[in-house]
Amino acid sequence: MQVILLERVERLGHLGDEVSVKPGFARNFLLPQGKALRATPDNIAYFEKERKAIEATNDKKRDAAQADAKKIEGLTVDLIRQASEGGQLYGSVAARDIAEAVRGSSEITVRRGQVDLNINLKTIGLFTVPVTLHPEVKVDVTVNIARTGDEAKIQRETGKALIAQNDVDEEPTQSVGEQEPSTESEVAETNEEETAA
Repeated sequence: MQVILLERVERLGHLGDEVSVKPGFARNFLLPQGKALRATPDNIAYFEKERKAIEATNDKKRDAAQADAKKIEGLTVDLIRQASEGGQLYGSVAARDIAEAVRGSSEITVRRGQVDLNINLKTIGLFTVPVTLHPEVKVDVTVNIARTGDEAKIQRETGKALIAQNDVDEEPTQSVGEQEPSTESEVAETNEEETAA
């Protein structure tokens, strides 16, 4: 299906581009959210007529998002959760929790859909999470998950998670893109490496 993009869509195109997408993606995502129009002759004529107004609106939204990004750039939000001595959370931290924490810390409106979190966070520690304020504006926020406020403060100062094995050197901040082993063979290899060390 041919569509005209009304804003930048990651890995697809920029405002005004006419692209071919799968019909389900267009019907379920692009069209209902106002990110694109079907590329019919009437819609093409409408877009060309309104192009300057659409670009001006997009520029205003981008400028507002850049101003908000400056306010939350480098922000660290603390989330206090119950966890085991090994650092496993009793539950998880989702995009909604992070959006509420950012909103509470900075008074910038962030929706859960703007938090780029592929998997829920299930351990204590420091995590870098990207937040998309506008299709052209992204900013990283550090999420500090701890058991208590005191632990959160220590984790922020040292850059390390407070777990029972404190003698193990850990990465100062984990990226959300780093995933734990997902298959049984990867878990077995990780366990073998830990016992050999």
